[in-house]
Amino acid sequence: MRNVQRLTIGGLMAALIMLFTLFLRIHTAVGYIHLGDSVIFLSAVLLGPYAALSAAVGSAMADLFGGSPLYILPTFFLKGLMGWLAGRFLRGSIIQRLLVFCLCESIMVLGYALFESLVYNWPTALAEIPMNCLQAAGGVAFGMLFCVLAERINQEVA
Repeated sequence: MRNVQRLTIGGLMAALIMLFTLFLRIHTAVGYIHLGDSVIFLSAVLLGPYAALSAAVGSAMADLFGGSPLYILPTFFLKGLMGWLAGRFLRGSIIQRLLVFCLCESIMVLGYALFESLVYNWPTALAEIPMNCLQAAGGVAFGMLFCVLAERINQEVA
């Protein structure tokens, strides 16, 4: 992929990650699931490890514009790491992809728990883990769906 094409797709993915995080939410009894993580995984399919930058910037912008400035830096690093890991190791079977997505989301859950324990306290951080796990499950489920659809589209176009 040429640099201009990669930069264009990366910018589009960052914008989509921000929009899907801010506006495409599925509300539940205990909070909501946003679809931003699933677009991070789609970005990994399209960009490989370069998805790190799209994931970091798009997710951090969602925190900025969504009124959560305290989370901008941890989000930048955690979501960037998710994008890099998914893009770097996203090869092979559907089971391997599922495992990579689960690893990425586990890092997100643990990373936010550590951050919240430092900023607030451990009881608060522990109370947030179930919601972050719900978010992670949604990211994995919709990420798998987006990846399958992207592959089908690529097969149709080729």
